[in-house]
Amino acid sequence: MEINLQNLQSIIEELKPFQAQLVAVSKTKSAKEINQAYLAGQKYFGENYAQEMEEKHLALPKDIQWHFIGHLQSNKIKHIAPYVSLIHSIDSIKLLEEINKHGRKYNRVINCLLQIYIAKEETKFGLEFDEAKSILDWLITSNLKNIKVKGFMGMASNTKDEKQIKREFKSLNEFYAAHKKQYDLSVLSMGMTSDYKIALSCGSNMVRIGSAIFGERE
Repeated sequence: MEINLQNLQSIIEELKPFQAQLVAVSKTKSAKEINQAYLAGQKYFGENYAQEMEEKHLALPKDIQWHFIGHLQSNKIKHIAPYVSLIHSIDSIKLLEEINKHGRKYNRVINCLLQIYIAKEETKFGLEFDEAKSILDWLITSNLKNIKVKGFMGMASNTKDEKQIKREFKSLNEFYAAHKKQYDLSVLSMGMTSDYKIALSCGSNMVRIGSAIFGERE
């Protein structure tokens, strides 16, 4: 299957004025398809499943930056800890402690984002704003040396109501802006294929785009 290289290049150009990073969401896609995007200059890829990501990491060039964007279970951390570039989906202290343990084992600092719940949907995971603030405060005194929280990730509601999507993204951007300096944050991961343009207008500096590049998942 050929990927849409024209879309890939136009999205990369579109992101430049926003200084935003593209994470190409490659879950369920083959190593061959990912390599097509890699050869076109894309180095950041997002996966939802730890073992699938591990297999692709072993099969593909080692300068690829792998982002874990799915819901992460503690027993799957071992599959990604040696090489993962950024974990987008942290929603508990327990998970941070477990990631830190694996980071120590491999003598590396594992970068993470706190996943914030901004959608009006039961099906999405994430922390409330006050919970995220508590975790950031806890980290200052926790002495966990093998993790670094770099910022936040949020998913807007799956709706055609652009005003609602904008409100949700804006609320996360305001929270990010209010805490960026105090906690040394630099990443705000918001926006997918359907809503990344709104996310960029609301301050996102990292977008996760899959189907516009790789086509719909089977």
